[in-house]
Amino acid sequence: MGVVNKNCLRLLPAAVPKEPQKVAIADTDGILQVFSVRKDDIQLHFKTLPGPAITSLKVAGASGTVNDKVFIAAGNEVKGYTKKGKLFLVFDSGMTEDINSMFVLGNELFLCGKHVFNHYRDCKEVGSYLCGDTIVDVTAFYMLKNGRLTSLIACEGRMIRVLEHARVTASMEVESSPTVLHIHEDDDSRTVLFGTVDGRIGILDVESLQGFQRWLITNEKNASSIICIESYDMSGGGTKNLILGRQDGNIEIYNVNMHDEMDKTSLIFLENCNECIMSLQCGIVATKGYDEVLAVTYSGRIFGLTTQVTDANFDGSTGSYVFTTDASTKISKLKGDIEELHAKLNKEREKYQEATLGNMMELSAISLIPINATVIFPLHTERNYIIFFKFILDRKTASYLLSLEAPTPIEHILIECNAKIDLLDVEKNTAVISYSETANLKGSSQLLATYRCQLNTNRIELKIQSTEGEKGLLQAYVSPVLQPRCSRLLQFDIKALSLHYRVNEYSDLNRPFSVIKFKGTFSLAEIHNWISQCLPEVPGRPQMSEQCFELFFQSSLLDSILICTYKKSEAEFRSDNLTTLCVLKEVLSVEATNKKTKIDISLVINDQCIDHILKMVEPKLLEHKQFLRDKELFDALNELEIAEEDNVKYLSEKYRAILQKKSELVEHFKTYPDYLDRLYDSILNLLTSYNKLKGLQLSRQKIEDLKRNLENYSFDDLIDVFKSGTACR
Repeated sequence: MGVVNKNCLRLLPAAVPKEPQKVAIADTDGILQVFSVRKDDIQLHFKTLPGPAITSLKVAGASGTVNDKVFIAAGNEVKGYTKKGKLFLVFDSGMTEDINSMFVLGNELFLCGKHVFNHYRDCKEVGSYLCGDTIVDVTAFYMLKNGRLTSLIACEGRMIRVLEHARVTASMEVESSPTVLHIHEDDDSRTVLFGTVDGRIGILDVESLQGFQRWLITNEKNASSIICIESYDMSGGGTKNLILGRQDGNIEIYNVNMHDEMDKTSLIFLENCNECIMSLQCGIVATKGYDEVLAVTYSGRIFGLTTQVTDANFDGSTGSYVFTTDASTKISKLKGDIEELHAKLNKEREKYQEATLGNMMELSAISLIPINATVIFPLHTERNYIIFFKFILDRKTASYLLSLEAPTPIEHILIECNAKIDLLDVEKNTAVISYSETANLKGSSQLLATYRCQLNTNRIELKIQSTEGEKGLLQAYVSPVLQPRCSRLLQFDIKALSLHYRVNEYSDLNRPFSVIKFKGTFSLAEIHNWISQCLPEVPGRPQMSEQCFELFFQSSLLDSILICTYKKSEAEFRSDNLTTLCVLKEVLSVEATNKKTKIDISLVINDQCIDHILKMVEPKLLEHKQFLRDKELFDALNELEIAEEDNVKYLSEKYRAILQKKSELVEHFKTYPDYLDRLYDSILNLLTSYNKLKGLQLSRQKIEDLKRNLENYSFDDLIDVFKSGTACR
């Protein structure tokens, strides 16, 4: 297939149980295909002509009938096909946005754009809802208790909203941005599940509107985003398993118990295909009587995993595979198909060369290269550029992961940024990185790096460590292995407060806050836009129905809080971190100056914020200092070559314990490279901001005193450095 969006693969029910099922799949070329597999041959039942990119595919049917109708969404239209390929429905939704997600339940149709939710019954609009957050998925079901039709929408702003008749009845806050919703039905019970950008599966209590219940699968071993979820009895035990498709190409099958929290979830199968799994389905496709997992990747590759025993022809004595007549025939056929594809490719290349070298003035044309990007910053993009998630921040390490994937192998990627960032090592990344010298002038490139990819690399992950205080633009030039040579430019905005993430509420009333207020002639839309230039995860638009808009943020590095309250002509920012307020003051002042908007700024500094932040950072500081000391001792003991058992017994308990911590030390410094230096820089920035907001000159001697006190840590001495020479207000 061509490049595929998520939720664009479905299996049609078989007429007879345990018989092979038909497969419906759609791609971004606008082509819908329905096929089946008979004796290892693909039998195409019907195929539509190319059109607008298909964003969602569902299989449904009228209430009480078999779900054998295929529905596709493209642009703002929904089309319906029978299993034989007859077009029976063309419905123009009239939506002002393109349809991103769809759900069909009997005669009920639910469509979602980026911000708009529409509910239709028999193709007539029942209601609509305008959401301030970006909607990423939608599902619907009838409540078990009262039979009422309920729909759920997953929103990027860490919120899942429950709707009835297109009205929000409950908003359920979750810890991480949801990516997919799934209804797990087993033994007459129903459980609502959701996947997140940081690789977790959670359970929602929708029936009693209690919200988030618990985490079913955590991300301790894999933090890659969940793209798709399926429920099916793959083990044959009578209980449905949970099958996950991840952004890093993992297909995972779990034994789960939805009702007993003490019965832990266990992983029973794992397969990696090195491409993003866009959609998966479970059923019988290729071999009668054998359950299979059918998956499609971003580049359009479709493959299946079967429960059939495939090692029956394996000779254990020789360690070789004994080919049967059928297997030899398959291999010969595959070789013939490959030769045929090579011939077609060479013919098209010759045709292209003749066209570009001819006398008819034909021009060399390069088609737009689709790139599947898991983005961490807002992306300057084109309409047909596929984006999944924004702001995937690892709160644990205060760093970002940028994942790029192309349908063709990538040759190299050039990274350029005009802000200070660091590129960290990624275990899955096999590319060779090289750095180029930069001018280090303000406004010019601060980083130039090239990733040279290994052969047949379609997907690459980059780990980026940014510094708060300055905003910039990160540019990635992706060059695939194509002729003629070409490159795709992707641009990402780096926010001035990029290490903050949005939370839905804040309840710690004992925390001291400093306050900065802005008053001027700006509108609500203008101040909302200025804040979005400074902070990540700001909704695309404010809720105009609300007179006063409020946002909460938390720092992933220092755990400080920022509360933004704003309306037309007035904005107030409260934080326990003075560096955050100082950065906001500078960025918003520049934005107002660029707009020629007059603003008045008032500031109230609470000196208790200094004590509070330093006390809050102290545990992290001491922990990482201890790890650094242990590493230095471990390196020294290694140099003495006393790791052998005969020599170790002469060491003290302390040194023996350090030698036993080898794996822990290696893992720590791989996960937290230069973390202690980042904490030092944050405290130095706090001192700089404190003096700047007080209107005082910061001497070089004071900076040296601070650095010395950080090396020989003492909380009281650190406070003295901050408070010496300043009068408390």
